[in-house]
Amino acid sequence: RHLLGPQAPQLAAAQPDRTAGEAAVAPARDPAPERPRVLLMPEQETTLVAQAVGRIERLGGGLGDSFRAGATLVAFDCAEQEARLKIGRAELESARRSLEAKERLEALKAAGEIEVQIAKAAVDRAAAQVELANVQIAQCRIRAPFRGRIAKLHVREHQGVNVGQPLMDIVGDGPLKLRLNVPSRWLAWLAVGHEFRVAIDETGRRYPATVSALNARVDAVSQSIEIEARIVGTHP
Repeated sequence: RHLLGPQAPQLAAAQPDRTAGEAAVAPARDPAPERPRVLLMPEQETTLVAQAVGRIERLGGGLGDSFRAGATLVAFDCAEQEARLKIGRAELESARRSLEAKERLEALKAAGEIEVQIAKAAVDRAAAQVELANVQIAQCRIRAPFRGRIAKLHVREHQGVNVGQPLMDIVGDGPLKLRLNVPSRWLAWLAVGHEFRVAIDETGRRYPATVSALNARVDAVSQSIEIEARIVGTHP
């Protein structure tokens, strides 16, 4: 895609995975308004990563599939973590019984206070182990933080992964935002809340938008400033 105007930055070329278009942002009094290129992107998007070493048992969808908030997107084999939880629960039960016995002996003057305190510490330690096992089991299911669609898959089912390894890219199915660079001289009249219309190449339509943020710095080389905007309304 080519640029419109000598001062417009090459945003569309720099990030081809984003939908591009052009915006008529300048006021109506401008006889020849510049139409900078824009990037259209979701309000929410992220890359899910593995939180532990493991083997993927199931993926919650394929490329482009939609999902609801809270849905399981990646499920790991948790046999080892579940076994650790059983061990932890057994140790916790044993520690509690030992504490009860020490407390009865203390009441009969057959055990000292230090023995009881040691037994209580053993219970606390076993309870912490159970809590840790529950946390590890919770990491075996990666759930969607918001409603959206799968944009990219980095792994496959039955594949082993390491901590921090990317699993999938997801994008939100909610409000859309725009990002564009405009001439810095527009700051004389451009402000948050300014309304304009944006033409999206892929749909061939124009949509209402509102400026939502202005960058705090003007680029000294291109003499432009980055702004963000929001699409007004909900559109497919």
